[in-house]
Amino acid sequence: MNFTKMHGLGNDFIVVAGERELPSNASELAVQLCNRFFGIGADGLVYILPSEVADFRMRIINSDGSEAEQCGNAIRCVAKYVYDNGLTDRRTITIETLGAGAQEVVLQVEDGKVQTVRVDMGEPILNGLKVPTTVDAEQVVSHPIEVDGKTFQFTAVSMGNPHCVIYVDDAVNFDLATWGPKLETHPMFPRKINVEFVTVKSRTHTDMRVWERGAGPTLACGTGACATVVSSVLNGLTERTATVSLKGGDLQIEWSEADNHVYMTGPAAEVFRGTV
Repeated sequence: MNFTKMHGLGNDFIVVAGERELPSNASELAVQLCNRFFGIGADGLVYILPSEVADFRMRIINSDGSEAEQCGNAIRCVAKYVYDNGLTDRRTITIETLGAGAQEVVLQVEDGKVQTVRVDMGEPILNGLKVPTTVDAEQVVSHPIEVDGKTFQFTAVSMGNPHCVIYVDDAVNFDLATWGPKLETHPMFPRKINVEFVTVKSRTHTDMRVWERGAGPTLACGTGACATVVSSVLNGLTERTATVSLKGGDLQIEWSEADNHVYMTGPAAEVFRGTV
């Protein structure tokens, strides 16, 4: 199997193209190949497949073998891959994802290579049961959740995959390893959840650290950055356009008033290629 190692702000993937369908052993392959000691090492295994509704289709298998409905960093990597490898010559394309359908992607190209990618991430889902959470409300904003005797306030947002955003005094140094897995698997989240810990620096800038469902701590999360800005607007903390600083770098996020869609802009990079 030929693969390309890619990353979006350090959120890294093993990208495979050329298959017609997702292999039946994709889950086992992801666990094996994503292992950073006995495999290639990555946060996820990504397949680029044909689509009946878009130019390309993306399937993402997390490092624990579970499937993610959507991934903002992976979709930027897929967009760069298909253009840089001559699978398309267009700078505006669509990529189908499991959780959000066909998404429009605009490529910024320099010297024949994609440098940054702007993705229409679609409309955020705010209804508590649809995120999903067990909270039956049109919006779940600053809702209490108790874990091991500690109470957090979370805001729930789905960007095709579920997120809970929690505001803390110091996201950069927050204890992800302790609280991330406990919140990910909390009974309030029937399909588990991605957890963002956020510190608001200004009306246009936040720090964010993430515990990703099925992958653990990662250097960046594109859908999480989108959820962070949506949550921050709902909580009256930021403007609708803001920079989200992650451990791997910055993403520019806009929650448009015109169409209610969230737009994410950021880089993608190829690391190396190989055969396994």
